[in-house]
Amino acid sequence: MTARPRILAIDVGTGTQDILVLEAGAVIENAVQLIMPSPTALLAERIKQATQDRVDLVLTGVTMGGGPDHWAVEAHLRAGLRVFATPDAARTFDDDLDRVAAMGVLIVDSAEGVNGSRRLEMRDFYLAELMQALRAFGVSTVFDAVAVAVFDHGAAPPGVSDRRFRFDYLRDQVERGIGLEGFGFLGAEIPARMTRMQAVAGSWTGSEPLFLMDTGPAAILGALDDVVVAASDPVIVLNLGNFHTIAALLADRRILGLFEHHTGQLTQPTLELYLDALATGSLSNDQLFDDMGHGALELGPVKDAPQRLAVTGPRRAMLDGSRLKPHLAVPHGDMMLAGCFGLLRALAAQLPDFAPVINDQLGAPARQR
Repeated sequence: MTARPRILAIDVGTGTQDILVLEAGAVIENAVQLIMPSPTALLAERIKQATQDRVDLVLTGVTMGGGPDHWAVEAHLRAGLRVFATPDAARTFDDDLDRVAAMGVLIVDSAEGVNGSRRLEMRDFYLAELMQALRAFGVSTVFDAVAVAVFDHGAAPPGVSDRRFRFDYLRDQVERGIGLEGFGFLGAEIPARMTRMQAVAGSWTGSEPLFLMDTGPAAILGALDDVVVAASDPVIVLNLGNFHTIAALLADRRILGLFEHHTGQLTQPTLELYLDALATGSLSNDQLFDDMGHGALELGPVKDAPQRLAVTGPRRAMLDGSRLKPHLAVPHGDMMLAGCFGLLRALAAQLPDFAPVINDQLGAPARQR
């Protein structure tokens, strides 16, 4: 570790990738930070350009986040153009390659021999581009650790819903009692089922520790750094992301209840009803799933009502004027970096040598105040 440790945190969402450089001895408000388009959004624009140019595509690289890139590929195919993809790249769209082939994507062993097609690389980790941007502004690219958050459905077996598979994983983690910090892993310790995290780890060639975490728990953990949220217990923390929404009922920072949904499928009245049910322990897993959500952790009756509903995330305006009167959480004055702050807190728990510099910058974790 260098004399003044530096940590790079990258929270990869579906709309944006949010980046923070933490350096010992600096003021967190002055830290280098960037809010950039997400990898899937960037790739989707390149696919759309290929569609306009009327050229076939060959997709290489690794499994990455879906959403915009998936929809752009479907539009490319509807335009009568071809899409080739290597197996790892194709798994971005579905873990079952037969289903990817049914979309019309042609699975190939490699891009070699696919002539006349535009080659696009699939990946969530834009490290080289980020280093170039930092160097352009005279920012050091020497780091003692790198932490990355991605949303990982996991590799669902054939015939198993991706949504159920992901929520079963979340439920298993909660029932193990690992806490929010336990949703993160060092690169060599990532569960085999978490293929998107594995893909990021597989592209890392540095000698510094690489830490991976799920975006939902990272955002909730980061929101606890808001001073109002930290003083509220029990509390519901809701992250309204661009494409995914997660809410957790916490008491003494322990997860007592949880639900996850697709932001685009929610309206304010529906979201309020789910939050009411979370607060009282009457959530229905089947109801959330049938409403195109991932699921809910069913609690039974809640002993103590939450003191507050805290909301973070870029789509938090969905609860503007809500009868629930949410508190807009802004940890360290920056809502968009909640996931990065959560990443740092989880990294400190996994690698205690980094705890002093992280606590110096962010203050002691809420439970220690």
